[in-house]
Amino acid sequence: MLLLLGGGVVANAILPKTKGNGTGFLMVNWGWGLAVFAGVLVSYKSGGHLNPAVTLGVVASGAQNFVDGVAVDALSILTYISAQFLGAFIGAVLCWLAYKTQFDGDADPALKLGVFSTAPEVRNPVWNIVTEAIATFVLVFVVLAAGNWGDSATHTPQGLGWLGALGVALLVVGIGASLGGPTGYAINPARDLGPRIAHAVLPIPGKGGSDWGYAWIPVVGPVIGGVVAGLSAGFLLPSS
Repeated sequence: MLLLLGGGVVANAILPKTKGNGTGFLMVNWGWGLAVFAGVLVSYKSGGHLNPAVTLGVVASGAQNFVDGVAVDALSILTYISAQFLGAFIGAVLCWLAYKTQFDGDADPALKLGVFSTAPEVRNPVWNIVTEAIATFVLVFVVLAAGNWGDSATHTPQGLGWLGALGVALLVVGIGASLGGPTGYAINPARDLGPRIAHAVLPIPGKGGSDWGYAWIPVVGPVIGGVVAGLSAGFLLPSS
């Protein structure tokens, strides 16, 4: 769901001969936010885990359970992360099918790749990693902070349900608008690598290369940011 809708808004905004062509980066930010909203809702069984950086941040925070009935251990971590990458790949393939005629048409190969994966405006590996790490830190740290709402310390009403997902969606929109400019804000290793693999294997005419020289940055940067956020939460986000 995340990559179908998230990749879809990028395709709509940048590929030729779409209704949304040229609507701009802010539209992409909102589309990705709503994609996260939908993805969190349908992944309720896992606790809304769509992102390996969030999963690893939760682990680093010292949490004992991902969600009721799912303990944090090597098997659950591997299961979560494997499912996230697989889901991202499948979502990217579905996005390609939805926009197949646009992908089959004439377009800059960079635009076709841009639907699947991120790329920096200024290519500098060190600073691109810094950007991704900071943006992902914000995502994971705020998500972990939100986990304290609804408890006896904050006296927040329980049972907010889908409004929790809406909060994460708005957070993603805000991160994109504020910190997304330098790299396109992957902030999720699965979001970038899974679709990049899909781009590499799908029969897209004139697609060009998959830019594997950059592919490690949207993996390493978010992992660093997520783990640092998890470690920081232990002493910066008191639970009581």
